[in-house]
Amino acid sequence: MGRRWQTMRRKRYFGRGTLFLLAAFFAIAFLLPTVLTITNSFMSQTELTANYGQVFSGLNNSKSYMAERINLQFIPDKVTLQQYATVLLKSPDYLLKFWNSVILVVPIVLGQVGIAALAAYSLTRYRGRARNVIFFLYVILMLMPYQVMLVPNRLVAEWTNLLDTRWAIILPGVFAPFSVFLLTKFMRRIPAALIEAALLDGASEWRIFTRVCLPQCRSALYSIAILVFIDYWNMVEQPIILLPDTAKQPLSVYLSTINAGEVGLAFAVATIYMVPSLLLFLHGEEYLVEGITHSGSVKG
Repeated sequence: MGRRWQTMRRKRYFGRGTLFLLAAFFAIAFLLPTVLTITNSFMSQTELTANYGQVFSGLNNSKSYMAERINLQFIPDKVTLQQYATVLLKSPDYLLKFWNSVILVVPIVLGQVGIAALAAYSLTRYRGRARNVIFFLYVILMLMPYQVMLVPNRLVAEWTNLLDTRWAIILPGVFAPFSVFLLTKFMRRIPAALIEAALLDGASEWRIFTRVCLPQCRSALYSIAILVFIDYWNMVEQPIILLPDTAKQPLSVYLSTINAGEVGLAFAVATIYMVPSLLLFLHGEEYLVEGITHSGSVKG
């Protein structure tokens, strides 16, 4: 019996060790591009050209192959802040595009979270037959890729004279269905006894919504805000279609216009661009995991 127990324990340890190694391998593989971007942003343009010049010359010549092996270097030979000085002090276009991103994304996050909270509360409290139909329509809209809606959005923007304005992106983003779906699933977890107790105490619907439901949905609200921010912070198709004026486009679009002669600037701008998303994720990681887990654990 003791030998059998030792064998089972060894198998268990071997399985855990194998899973740990696989998880570590995939974690490193996913983190390598981010680490490479950050470290390379502290390299000089000369060093970057020496390490990756063949890659970008191949892109400029429209070649799909490389004649020489490149040198992936994670530690700079000489650390320099020249790229960041150029981006932050000498090239106002980068900062302008960065603030364009902020001006577009922040209203979308705040508006979508606010509207989703109101809509989810209505779908949770309303008991009529139309509730399931409305919720089903939200699910259908959520499953449709945004690229399918680009042409209708452009037509509506032209009809309402919103094309080439920030509202052409903000308004569709504010009324996106994903947040409503996620928050509705979460609100249905709230015990009915809490709401009934509040009703017996004479609380109004608004008071129940603000004092009972919203505090219970704190983790879901955090997770929705993080997901929406990351989604729209990295948007590309919407600005290209709905904002023909390049001066109004966000940094996510402008990054693709940096040519091969500004590789160092591209690394620096990409690093700066990642900072808000990383900080938001690290700040609300616990709420993000809890919100998604609990939202998906309840049948709609």
